[in-house]
Amino acid sequence: MTVYPFAIHLGPLTLTGYGLMMMVAFLMAGWAIQIDLRDRGLDEDYAADIIIAGVIGGLVGAKLWYVFLTGDAGALFRRGGFVWYGGFLGATAAILLNGWRRRVPARFTAELCAAPLALGYALGRVGCFLVNDDYGIPTNLPWGMKFPDGLPPTTVANLQGMGVHFPPGTNPAQVVAVHPTELYETALMLLVFWWLWRRRDHGHAIGWLFACYMVFAGIERFLIEAVRSKDDRLLGSFTLAQATSVLLVVVGAILLLQWREPAGPQQLPDSLRPKQVALRTGP
Repeated sequence: MTVYPFAIHLGPLTLTGYGLMMMVAFLMAGWAIQIDLRDRGLDEDYAADIIIAGVIGGLVGAKLWYVFLTGDAGALFRRGGFVWYGGFLGATAAILLNGWRRRVPARFTAELCAAPLALGYALGRVGCFLVNDDYGIPTNLPWGMKFPDGLPPTTVANLQGMGVHFPPGTNPAQVVAVHPTELYETALMLLVFWWLWRRRDHGHAIGWLFACYMVFAGIERFLIEAVRSKDDRLLGSFTLAQATSVLLVVVGAILLLQWREPAGPQQLPDSLRPKQVALRTGP
């Protein structure tokens, strides 16, 4: 199967599939947070605060992480060049800073964001697929896909530059089918979202759900990296993203142990209580 990038051209303006799906991802994550706040009887406006902080912090963090990895400072002013782990760290810092501003405990904010994070990530990977980026290594499986206009195209020459080996004499301009790892991640993280969303009333200490997310997200990314086309190998086939994934799983597992004991009903943040509006009774 051959797949080309999705884009909508509106005069001089071009809307890419990545941009559109990132917008959808943030909106859907915000909607999920809003539902959770409503179910808890809390101020739903906090969902918008989280999403705005996440967008700004995520974009800045993803771009700075890419520049740090590549040393390409010019990427700061280009459309491409984002790294998910940098976006995750940047968004986390911005969201927690905003929560501190509103006097919301960091663990409670993390709890709110656990399932929506998985949903947003799953939808964001659809955007990567629509621009033909972050694909996998060559495959002969029936669902393997060719990206002749990918970022970069899935040619033999480009894949060799990412550490993929081909038989001697293979045409470097040949476009080959690869694993659509973007769609693998979408399917896996939708399952994680479903699991987390059903356990919002888990009864453990606040933050337990976010620790679960960290473990699942780290395992998912570690496994996907085994079939990703990457040029950031550290030790053999071990990638930088896998090293970060291991760290994420370890931290998540430690937090799971700390917060595993049943805590029963816990006090919700007073700063998120809906403001009461006085009703006029007189003329």
